[in-house]
Amino acid sequence: MTTESVPAPLTTAEGRGTALHPPRGPARRGPAALRRRGGACPRGPAAGLLAADACAPALTAALLVRPGWPGSVLLLLALVQPLVHACRGLYRPRLSPSALTDAPTVCGLALVQWIAAAEALTRYDSRYAVGWRELLLAVLAQTALCCAARGLVHRAGRRSAARSPRSALVVGHGPLAQQVISALHGHPEYGMRPVARVDTAGTGPLPVPAAGRGEAAAPGGALPPLTGRRDIARAVVRDAVRHVVFTQPPGADAETSALLALFARYGCRVWLVDGGAAAGNLWRRATGHDHLWGFSVRPLHSAGHRPVARAVKRVIDTALAALALVFAAPVMAVCALAVRIADGPGVIFRQERVGLDGEPFTLLKFRTLCPVDEHESATRWNVAFDRRMSTTGSVLRRTSLDELPQLWNVLRGDMSLVGPRPERPYFVARFSRAHPGYQARHRMPAGITGLAQIHGLRGDTSIEERARFDNHYIETWSPWQDVCILARTAASLFRLGGS
Repeated sequence: MTTESVPAPLTTAEGRGTALHPPRGPARRGPAALRRRGGACPRGPAAGLLAADACAPALTAALLVRPGWPGSVLLLLALVQPLVHACRGLYRPRLSPSALTDAPTVCGLALVQWIAAAEALTRYDSRYAVGWRELLLAVLAQTALCCAARGLVHRAGRRSAARSPRSALVVGHGPLAQQVISALHGHPEYGMRPVARVDTAGTGPLPVPAAGRGEAAAPGGALPPLTGRRDIARAVVRDAVRHVVFTQPPGADAETSALLALFARYGCRVWLVDGGAAAGNLWRRATGHDHLWGFSVRPLHSAGHRPVARAVKRVIDTALAALALVFAAPVMAVCALAVRIADGPGVIFRQERVGLDGEPFTLLKFRTLCPVDEHESATRWNVAFDRRMSTTGSVLRRTSLDELPQLWNVLRGDMSLVGPRPERPYFVARFSRAHPGYQARHRMPAGITGLAQIHGLRGDTSIEERARFDNHYIETWSPWQDVCILARTAASLFRLGGS
């Protein structure tokens, strides 16, 4: 089932204050306008890091290893380095980037890269053989160059963020929210300027503590609370909010789940702060985790939030769906013929489902049962054991072959190969009211298969558990995870586990 992100009904509670700071520049309305103005991606140092990582290996090879190496080899080294760094997540936006923290990863990747390059060139031409001493020197030199460049880029990024921080909302209540607001006001190098607080407990304005050493007091002395979803959406658009800091795990209740879906629709980058002890946070920082003035913090990523990830996922979906349609064409033809002979005209079954951002689309399947009317089609939960189903329909459902036409939905962009399963609008509204976190599933396009399905959560199984698996998949998405899910889905086809 998909993350049934139907836009939730607006609450009647309205915010009790206006934004702390006026918007900069003319306001534009709606999520699309916000994305056109730069989306949620921080003005981070990614371009500088890419340039530094591309130049370092080529410069090292040209000066220290073999000045006579072919230009094509230098170009290949310049292309491979950013690629492997991207796969290890070294370009992800962070609040407290550190070149020293990245050094072990950079050194390990450089070692693997140089060993592979030296071995390949030695086999190609023995004149390009590299000794272990030269190899070690190249690894150390490349690591030093990369880390020095990263340090300079990170320092410039912090200065730029301090000069022009972006608007941010703080979600939560109590002492932790108060401390986070104070830290953001006192340390603009994190690139956030809190403009309002989303009140999850219905309390009054949250005063900012008196400035401590090295901290500045907040203008106005308090952040205005926002309690109504309409007020929150208005504030996001008006103040061009780019960051949202949660001080409690989103998805713990229906309200915070709805907020998470709202911020995803507006393209905000969402962070989760952990209120753990300072010692624990320092240890997390030392081991490479991000922090916000001593508080452990992690981004709530998803492919829907990350433009590059979204583009990569779409390219993979398009290529694999087109390939699968070509190879599956004979099987689909046999299935269509079997349905036509067994059940008569109307081979393809069309049904409205809910996809990305709660937008409806028409899902395609091979018809396995002819519903009595539109009402039954939209509101009947499970037809797996319906006696009206023919033997052909039963076989198609048990083998999941009835899902093959959805490859066309993937090619059209309605769906993805992997993602939360889409559900009908009637059940989306019903499950969203009953299960916290269900709406948040619509942060990513619906999929033919997903993490919940490979764990056996299909058919008449727990909706709450499906939502939990789907949200975990969205927050931990990676191309490799999609490959693993597709492989396990293919293996499950031989177990006849359809519903």
